[in-house]
Amino acid sequence: MEQKRVAVIRLKGDVGLKRGFRDTFKMLKLYKKQNCVVMKNTPEYIGMLNVINDCATWGEIDEETFKLLLQKRGRLARKKSLTEDYLKDKLKTTIADFARDFFSFKKELSDIPGVKLFFKLSPPRHGFEPKGLKAHFSMGGALGYRKDKINDLLRRMM
Repeated sequence: MEQKRVAVIRLKGDVGLKRGFRDTFKMLKLYKKQNCVVMKNTPEYIGMLNVINDCATWGEIDEETFKLLLQKRGRLARKKSLTEDYLKDKLKTTIADFARDFFSFKKELSDIPGVKLFFKLSPPRHGFEPKGLKAHFSMGGALGYRKDKINDLLRRMM
C-alpha cells in the first residue's frame, strides 16, 4: 500500500469546543482557524482526524499543491517568508526538490531549520461549499474527508 500525505485545514475556532477537540487540535499544531498542516497518512493520525471530524476538513494533497503551499505560505520565525535562497543556503536544495523528497518520505518539514510546521491560509475565494460549515463534504458542506478535492480548496485559500 502506497502511503500518501494528508493536508488538514481547521475550519472552526476554539469557542464552545470540548476539551478533547482542543487537545487534538493542539497535538496537530492547528492553533487557529484557517490553519493547515501536512502529515503522513497513518492510522494514528486518521484516528485523530476522526475526533475533529466536525471542525476540520482533510484529504490527500498532491506534490504540485504542496510546492505552491511552501512558496506562497511557508513561514520562518519572525514572519519571514520561506524562500528558494533560504533553502539553498540551509539544505542545498530547491523547493521543487524538497517537495519531491517530502513526498517520497526522505525528508520532513521539520528538517528545514526555523520553519513553522503549519501554514496560515486566508478564507477561500468564492466561499465554501453551498451548505458551508454546518454539513459534511459528502452532504454538500465543507467539513470532513474530501479525498483529493482538498487540493482545489487549498489553491483557493492561498
